[in-house]
Amino acid sequence: MNYSERIESLFQEYEKQRSSLTEMQAKMSALSATAMSPRREVSVTVGQNGVLTDIQFPSSAHKRLTTADLTKMIMETYAEAKEQVMNQAAAVLAPMLPDGLDAHKLVRGQAGADAFLPEQPRMVTSVRELLTRGTNE
Repeated sequence: MNYSERIESLFQEYEKQRSSLTEMQAKMSALSATAMSPRREVSVTVGQNGVLTDIQFPSSAHKRLTTADLTKMIMETYAEAKEQVMNQAAAVLAPMLPDGLDAHKLVRGQAGADAFLPEQPRMVTSVRELLTRGTNE
């Protein structure tokens, strides 16, 4: 394969990755999870990044709870829904990440700086080959 063909191949791969990224972004925007308290007193729905989007009280059971108990139940149910949506986000994101980068840590903000900027920059083998051979052709 000559230099022009390799460059064209790289551009095609770039377009493919860009399209995949656009699809991933749409999937991430549509993420949603709903959790229900164990006795069905409260239902909590969260969207992308765990943003609270809805709270429902499907029965009158919540009226028998103290304010402190109801608050605790809402927070626990919210945490469960948020965990569900974070797991969904990690599943959507994982195929796009380089090897060794933990999607679950990334969506939770737990990935270290080296995950984004490693000591040695990541470079596709074909690009590295082009750079080393490009001056010879």
